[in-house]
Amino acid sequence: MADKATQLTELLAPTVKALGLELLGIEYLTAPGGALVRIYIDVPASAEAGQADPEGEGGQGVTIEHCEAVSREVSAQLDVEDPITGNYTLEVSSPGIDRPLFNVAQFAQFQGETAKVGLKLPQDGRRRLTGRITAVEGDTVTFDVDGNALTVQADNIEKARVVPDWAALGLAASKDKKDNGRATGATRKANHTPRDNKRSADPSTGAE
Repeated sequence: MADKATQLTELLAPTVKALGLELLGIEYLTAPGGALVRIYIDVPASAEAGQADPEGEGGQGVTIEHCEAVSREVSAQLDVEDPITGNYTLEVSSPGIDRPLFNVAQFAQFQGETAKVGLKLPQDGRRRLTGRITAVEGDTVTFDVDGNALTVQADNIEKARVVPDWAALGLAASKDKKDNGRATGATRKANHTPRDNKRSADPSTGAE
């Protein structure tokens, strides 16, 4: 996780938690026209098990209303704290089926699943790998890559996503996958597009 993403995660996690949700992680992507701040949220396991969530819809997972609520609160906080220089776009999203993994606890949660991983520094001559998560010990994650064990330091993982088992889900990848492996209808998100480091008065919202 990049330094700016770490800073934003530490800053915004309490705000998301106050809404009864969990901040899974943040992607901070820079571009010539401004940065993209993509926040991934989830409903805590206790709420998914049937306890009331912020919208009174326990057990239904992240909704567009959740994303919009987080987007409003986070945008207001970023306006006050001003941690980002220049223009940026804020996107709040559910993790989706091909959910991103940001830390060792999340890798442990999905042990046994297959993940697509990008490394900061090459290891065994590769910067990218796809393998099954077989073990998580301390700050290391071990993958089964084509039948070979590969142990990676967590701080060398730049980005990672779960690879959905489309056959087990009963989905045909060629028909139902879109936009970097996201499944249609699997992700809920809301966007704010600030100008001059401020929230837009007319943010657009949408759902995939």
